[in-house]
Amino acid sequence: MTIWSRIFSVVDEVFRALADPTRRSLLDELFREDGQTLSALEERLPMTRFGVMKHLKLLEEAGLVVTRRRGREKLHYLNPVPIRLVHDRWVSKYSEPWAAGLSELKDRLETTMEKVYEIYIRTTPERLWEAITDADIRAKYNFGMRAVSDWTTGSRIEMKHEKADGLLGEGHILEMDPPRRLVHTMVALWGEDVKAEGESRVTWEIQPIGDSCRLTVTHDQLRDGANDQLYGGWPMILSGLKTWLETGELLTTPGSLMYS
Repeated sequence: MTIWSRIFSVVDEVFRALADPTRRSLLDELFREDGQTLSALEERLPMTRFGVMKHLKLLEEAGLVVTRRRGREKLHYLNPVPIRLVHDRWVSKYSEPWAAGLSELKDRLETTMEKVYEIYIRTTPERLWEAITDADIRAKYNFGMRAVSDWTTGSRIEMKHEKADGLLGEGHILEMDPPRRLVHTMVALWGEDVKAEGESRVTWEIQPIGDSCRLTVTHDQLRDGANDQLYGGWPMILSGLKTWLETGELLTTPGSLMYS
């Protein structure tokens, strides 16, 4: 299957999932409050538990919903990346930047927030790991910022751009398991408003599936109601990463032009 055939296949699944009003209602509920259980979603819809499970399964298969276990509970998260890919292909060059759209999800009713993003990329774990940790490659899809580190546990990470005054971000590596798992802290420094938010945590998880990889990015330990600049750019970053690895082309998203 060619790259474009795979892309169109993903798009078809997204459109099929969005065609049903009940599934759109489920996404609306997760947009309103992310990280809900099946029981919580069932209470908000006039249908049986089995019906809700069936619709959630189709949304998961389309990549629009991601699940995570928390003890005995299974939490459901809205994944905006597939919709972002549709946007980048057909909409972004005709319209002004959307206000982070589905990536600006309503705060979870907890003391901290957790955002989960998932995307499938036709590449090897080793090549994907390189794209995450190589400073020059990272700059191609991460708003032009280079992630500079010696990539060992406990080492420092610095986010730099040659046209920016000073560092744009910093953190420390908590876990390193190449090419499977990377966990690091993050402090945004590009403005006083985001700097005041303090430290959060980013986890990159790579799982090979056939000739592709599933990349899951979890951004957590965010303050309840945190500034959306901290996490609103992930759909653009991951869309750019997928495009570069699969086609060698760059996405000229608003973020990628920030310092040009």
